[in-house]
Amino acid sequence: MALRNAVMAALLEGEASGYDLAKGFEASVANFWMATPQQLYRELERMEQEGLVSARVVQQERRPNKRLFSLTEAGLDVLRDYVGKAPDKPPAMRDELMVKVQCVDIVEGSAFDAVRAAVAERHERATAKLARYLRMQERMLDGRGEEEYLATAERIGPYLTLQGGIAYERANLRWSETALRRLGERAAALGRSDGDRGRV
Repeated sequence: MALRNAVMAALLEGEASGYDLAKGFEASVANFWMATPQQLYRELERMEQEGLVSARVVQQERRPNKRLFSLTEAGLDVLRDYVGKAPDKPPAMRDELMVKVQCVDIVEGSAFDAVRAAVAERHERATAKLARYLRMQERMLDGRGEEEYLATAERIGPYLTLQGGIAYERANLRWSETALRRLGERAAALGRSDGDRGRV
């Protein structure tokens, strides 16, 4: 998938400046596509040159003027064409932490501790992301039950992708909790004095 497709998906929420889009990207599509603000700005410029988005300048007092981007009909057509095609194969998983965990039995001391610390860090990140996604879900539902929301919402795609992000982070939490427990047990069994470090 090209970055532009994710940008156009984000612009379905309405026009946005590059700055607002970068912030909104984190809130709307970050659970399935990541990009830096620089990448987004470059992509918006290319998309504008290709007629996929248009921009209007908004005058601001005490701040630099800003450009608000919105999808053009040509952009919507490209997005519709993209959505209608069969998806690419799922991306190959490349996870450096998993490689290190795979090799944890050949190290000891500070190297072993570093692997455990990296797993604990993944647990912390997953906890924070899950909390953010659950807040987003609460805002989307706005007091309604899920069935009512899905039956009445104008768009259900953002909710469904958010559910994917929630499931992913819950899986990260389950795995990291188990890994930390087992690494702690292994350290204790080997007589390590730091057997409790990194537990959740």
